[in-house]
Amino acid sequence: MSADSSPLAGNTPASYGTLTIETSLDPLSSSVSSVRLSGYCGSPWRVIGYHVVVWVMAGIPLLLFRWKPAWGVWLRLQPCNLARAETLVIEIRDKEDSSWQHYTVQVQTEAISEGSLELPPQAQAEDGRSQAAVGAVPEGAWKDTSPLHRREEAVSGQQVLRYYLFQGQRYVWIETQQAFCQVSLLDHGRTCDDIHHSRSGLGLQDQTVRRTIYGPNVISVPVKSYPQLLLDEALNPYYGFQAFSIGLWLADHYYWYALCIFLISSVSICLSLYKTRKQSQTLRDMVKLSVQVCVCRPGGEKEWVDSSELVPGDCLMLPQEGGLMPCDAALVAGECMVNESSLTGESIPVLKTALLEGPVPYCPETHRRHTLFCGTLILQARAFVGPHVLAVVTRTGFCTAKGGLVSSILHPRPINFKFYKHSMKFVAALSVLALLGTIYSIFILHRNRVPVNEIVIRALDLVTVVVPPALPAAMTVCTLYAQSRLRSQGVFCIHPLRINLGGKLRLVCFDKVLEEGPAADSAFGTQVLAVMRPPVQEPQLQGMEEPPLPVSILGRFPFSSALQRMNVVVAWLGAAQPETYVKGSPELVASLCNPETVPPNFAQMLQNYTAAGYRVVALAGKPLPIAPSLEAAQQLTRDAVERELSLLGLLVMRNVLKPQTAPVIQALRKTCLRTVMVTGDNLQTAVTVAQSCGMVGTQERLVIVHATPPERGQPASLEFLPVESSVAVNGAKDSDQAASYIMEPDPRFSHLALSGFTFGVLMKHFPRLLPKVLVQGTVFARMAPEQKTQLVCELQKLQYCVGMCGDGANDCGALKAADVGISLSQAEASVVSPFTSSVASIECVPMVIREGRCSLDTSFSVFKYMALYSLTQFMSVLILYTINTNLGDMQFLVIDLVITTTVAVLMSRTGPALALGRARPPGALLSVPVLGSLLLQVVLVAGVQLGGYFLTVAQPWFVPLNRTLPAPDNLPNYENTVVFSVSSFQYLILAAAVSKGAPFRRPLYTNVPFLVALLLLGSILVGLLLAPGLLRGPLTLRNITDTCFKLLLLGLVAFNFVGAFMLESVLDQCLPACLRWLRPKRASKKRFKQLEQELAEQPWPPPTGPGR
Repeated sequence: MSADSSPLAGNTPASYGTLTIETSLDPLSSSVSSVRLSGYCGSPWRVIGYHVVVWVMAGIPLLLFRWKPAWGVWLRLQPCNLARAETLVIEIRDKEDSSWQHYTVQVQTEAISEGSLELPPQAQAEDGRSQAAVGAVPEGAWKDTSPLHRREEAVSGQQVLRYYLFQGQRYVWIETQQAFCQVSLLDHGRTCDDIHHSRSGLGLQDQTVRRTIYGPNVISVPVKSYPQLLLDEALNPYYGFQAFSIGLWLADHYYWYALCIFLISSVSICLSLYKTRKQSQTLRDMVKLSVQVCVCRPGGEKEWVDSSELVPGDCLMLPQEGGLMPCDAALVAGECMVNESSLTGESIPVLKTALLEGPVPYCPETHRRHTLFCGTLILQARAFVGPHVLAVVTRTGFCTAKGGLVSSILHPRPINFKFYKHSMKFVAALSVLALLGTIYSIFILHRNRVPVNEIVIRALDLVTVVVPPALPAAMTVCTLYAQSRLRSQGVFCIHPLRINLGGKLRLVCFDKVLEEGPAADSAFGTQVLAVMRPPVQEPQLQGMEEPPLPVSILGRFPFSSALQRMNVVVAWLGAAQPETYVKGSPELVASLCNPETVPPNFAQMLQNYTAAGYRVVALAGKPLPIAPSLEAAQQLTRDAVERELSLLGLLVMRNVLKPQTAPVIQALRKTCLRTVMVTGDNLQTAVTVAQSCGMVGTQERLVIVHATPPERGQPASLEFLPVESSVAVNGAKDSDQAASYIMEPDPRFSHLALSGFTFGVLMKHFPRLLPKVLVQGTVFARMAPEQKTQLVCELQKLQYCVGMCGDGANDCGALKAADVGISLSQAEASVVSPFTSSVASIECVPMVIREGRCSLDTSFSVFKYMALYSLTQFMSVLILYTINTNLGDMQFLVIDLVITTTVAVLMSRTGPALALGRARPPGALLSVPVLGSLLLQVVLVAGVQLGGYFLTVAQPWFVPLNRTLPAPDNLPNYENTVVFSVSSFQYLILAAAVSKGAPFRRPLYTNVPFLVALLLLGSILVGLLLAPGLLRGPLTLRNITDTCFKLLLLGLVAFNFVGAFMLESVLDQCLPACLRWLRPKRASKKRFKQLEQELAEQPWPPPTGPGR
């Protein structure tokens, strides 16, 4: 779990220790939809049985329980009530997956000294006592508890805190709820008044109690020692299989091959250990923060403490020179200029002002302008009222915003991708095939009267042939090449596995598509209204104006996305009273103004500007009846400042499309990728920009959706307003330019445009209509940051693979929630999203999609090749087992390392296609085209190998091998030489056949290293067949003197080459059409496709005029 995640809390029957919560965690951190918590405690009989099983099975269960810890808990412990649990099994299910992930944690206990814990008001009972409690352990009994009372009520007696740690977060036992609750939720419900009441600081006793409950204020990144890392790697199933294989090869006298694999595995482990430890150290050094801070104590005392000792409720004194924030804190006095680039990727300084007092519940996101986040850099701190800049600590450790981001790095969201699931199923199928091959080999070897110990070794050796141990490494290379190509183009990726998801995108949300600049005209009534100007001064004798007088800023209420406005209190030099000026949304600012100051044609003028594609901001102001002093200004409330304003005018800015915006949007739409605008701008402005960039074609139907919430006894309602298309929009006034944006209209489809307000009403009052709106929604305007996140999550519920492109400031949640989030930031890499573009241009979106499609298609090819390589070698070994021989030590080495490894690594270097097409790579590995290709290629391979074998046996010079001797003692022989020679060519042929270029990759000839490797290895194999020379001895090959027979084998190889390419071509071109003819198209299981089909049959909203 991460910061802001829902608690593991709820009610559970007293007799059973399982708790299930259907919840939706913060998308910033996870996609968890439900959590199940089960409690277990010790049982002597189960422990005895556990040890018996371990001893009987020679410790093998210990290895299994290391991979599956929950299994060990289920066997060793018995289920119990959560109140008595010593061990917990946490089961988490992803919102897009039906499977559960299991984790085990230990419940820890810690004594609490006498003190108090101030809890939120909603956690109090009617008598004022806190309903939250930590379990007390009087005389070893678990059933009693001692509640923690509020400050005015002392609590006597020894108290014991029960808690567990999971992914950095601390969860404490709440007795009345009979569940564990995330510790950060203990402060939920605190109001802004409560925050201000904490300015006096915590006493030492309260601080000690809170430190026990909340834990130290550290974001700890574990850095394991090399022995620990070595143990983890050695017990990894992959390297365990390698160790098992090496032992078999040594027993089978394949010393050189076993030695090479051992050396390669050792080097791989060492590099992995070094890289893992270095990454952990880098992350630890990046997040490690330990500074001395000054905190307030009751009675006006100050104390310098280490930042690790901070707890929620402490009051910090911030130095004027600033520094790094060690925790999340609410600013209660003074102002701070902060650099939040470490969290958002945006290096623009942000002004933080003091939190206003009031009964409003405090929320870090809602009060973002008043919150200092952990890890951000305070550039400057200034005190106005009072001598110090004060901030009250609200969250510490992993509960902070920085802690949540670090947790998302340490525990990334699992990727629910069909390709990865099918690959595991396919490996399981290969294991079944290996089992069948093992049974056949046992039968054949027994018939050939091979000793039993030799039969066991040979049969198990066949398993190492069928299941390719190098498969994970080969699959990783694909994404590494794509990651490297993206980096060279200024796009940085911190989650390489998400590159493949880019190839499956169906919808992309955009925020930044514009460049802003002031409008050209400035006369009221034309294209720009007058804005604030300094008072006109008397001209000097020379006829020139005096320079503007300086203005003093006495107070600020910064911009809030929820309020859609900001204001400032200023005083001119020599003025008798200060003035306030407000800037914000025209509709909202006008509603705050005196109606007499709002021109009658205000709405029409605003409509004209926004319809022309301009961004409009309203300006208002008024004099304040107070003294022009800082103290008087600081006493003002926002409501008093923003009441009875006078409208001053409109600030009009030209929304100029970035040059690359329209071509990128058109390229995406032509490939059937949905493009959606999600912005905070005015709805009319967003609609005009969407038309100008081509998101909405000039001939396409656009409908504005307006929702009215229930009021005065009337139910909520929806209104649909068709919009007439306009070509003469800002950014596309030229008719030729506009014509290039025209898309072929679909009469059955409507583009819907709505505001964030309407979106909120739909979410609350029209949940059944929301999917229909989302499937057709193209413009979402006036969207708050949290609404952008909600939109992405709702689109994912319709089974869209969603991309999000925006900045790292207001789009953090949406970027983290999206399947592919691309942050346009100047930072080299940001933890805000998986992808970060150093160039603030949406051109990176098709680039990521092309690389994603290329990487996914390459992954399919590499997987097919590795499977075919294993099956080819499997066929060779079975043929040779049948006649009581096998491949030689050096032969295995040449096939696995020289040929296969070289080819598998280089075939992934092919770059992406230069242009996007409509087709998408398949996501399912277990499909008819893939399985059909594998089956037919295996049949062809087996046929060619058997053909070579029977041709050899039919030759007059053929001498059968000595079947009384086992391999490798009966090497060299003709059968082995022919099978090895033919199969070696087949590995190269298969690599070339599955490495097709179009439509997702460039042609094969553009991958020069791969082509050179194929030609070089092919030439060596031809030479080895025609004139083996010095290599005949090391490879244990039998000399064949018949040149005609050698040419016949080359002809057989050529037939294999042509056949392999013909099979792939026929399957690509003919199989889809045959499947469509044989099997009628089935209805899609994806929710959004079902809705599209439903809307095609019955359009909604109906194509009529304005209606409700």
